[in-house]
Amino acid sequence: MIERYETEVMRHIWSDENKYRTWLEVELAVCRAWKEEGVIPQEAYEVIKERATFDIERIKEIESKVHHDVIAFVSCVAESVGEEGRFIHLGLTSSDVLDTASALLLKRSLEVVMEELSLLSKLVLDKAFSCKYLPCIGRTHGVHAEPMSFGLKLLNWYSQLKRSEERLTLAHDQINYGKISGAVGTYAHCPPSIEKKACLLLGLKPAPISNQILQRDSHAFLLQTLALLASSLENMALEIRHLQRTEVLEAMEPFSKGQKGSSAMPHKRNPILCERICGMARLLRGYSFSAMENVALWHERDISHSSVERVIWPDAFHITHYMIRTFKRIVEFMEIDAERMAKNIEMTRGLIFSQRVLLALVERGMNRDEAYGIVQRYALKCWNGEGDFRVMLPQDPAISSLLSADQLRELFDVGYYLRYVDDIFDRFDK
Repeated sequence: MIERYETEVMRHIWSDENKYRTWLEVELAVCRAWKEEGVIPQEAYEVIKERATFDIERIKEIESKVHHDVIAFVSCVAESVGEEGRFIHLGLTSSDVLDTASALLLKRSLEVVMEELSLLSKLVLDKAFSCKYLPCIGRTHGVHAEPMSFGLKLLNWYSQLKRSEERLTLAHDQINYGKISGAVGTYAHCPPSIEKKACLLLGLKPAPISNQILQRDSHAFLLQTLALLASSLENMALEIRHLQRTEVLEAMEPFSKGQKGSSAMPHKRNPILCERICGMARLLRGYSFSAMENVALWHERDISHSSVERVIWPDAFHITHYMIRTFKRIVEFMEIDAERMAKNIEMTRGLIFSQRVLLALVERGMNRDEAYGIVQRYALKCWNGEGDFRVMLPQDPAISSLLSADQLRELFDVGYYLRYVDDIFDRFDK
């Protein structure tokens, strides 16, 4: 990941130093399991535990000759241990170390994301409750529809985020497996008891079955889950981008002191954070597709997935963590203009109340098609700038014969559209 979008915690998790440290964690867990089985002598295990380490430059030096990173790593660790180093990697194949260590890296990265997402969800819910009764215009197809509560818009965001939390929990369960079953998964040189003990030490569950690798459908599901979360964040960011348009200006992402929106136009205040989130969502969807491509491998394994995963796994978690943290900032400091929302409700001179008028006429006995035609006729005149919808309606004999001026006036009440807001919010615990 380029430095611009890195986060410190993900940089640590996916650093070479931590990668090799996690590989060593797996190797030492296996050594302890062999010790408990009586294969590695207690004295030898104590030496391994005390001395086992690695040097990244030495690993690179060995790898430049053998062209195999795990062999280079094992050789380096064995050198650090001495004679007892012969017990390192006993009965294992490279994927036992790689896939089990990767499960730890993915699991730990996902836990960081889940914690950050939980904080964002709470922030969005708090903001929703603070805007619970704030009226704004609802839009469909980008066109004014009917009044609604801005809090409901935010509550919808919260509901999406909670579904992402549920999916991430399931993804966490699916990748929480280690594999210590040897070449092609037969346990021929490393019995199932070693896998069970090693995985228990590592906080993983032993895979019920594997071949030479853990199957990649679980990893693909994880990437799809991250991509879905990104798509939800994109949905929210896109909404703010629309609301920040000059013609709307109901809500705006934060604009810090000294920030400049354009190198040419000093007046510009662009929604760059939201646009960045939308762009990153595209990246994550691409990574999810790459992860699905990794599911189908030759026979018991090939390594066509390896080069892909070296890129998409760290990048996906950097991007996801960055997106969540950025959107937290947007939500926390978002500027909401209640006055502009009120003006926008009035922009169409009463048109947004057309359904209430239609239903009132139907309730008083008018045929629905006839009522629709009459209301639409005046609505189109209003659209064309020929008058105010509220003024034109009482002048029609068919309407005035069924609805008095006072009754018509009551239909143009924004509060009517917020009468069930409490019922909806009551479905969510604050």
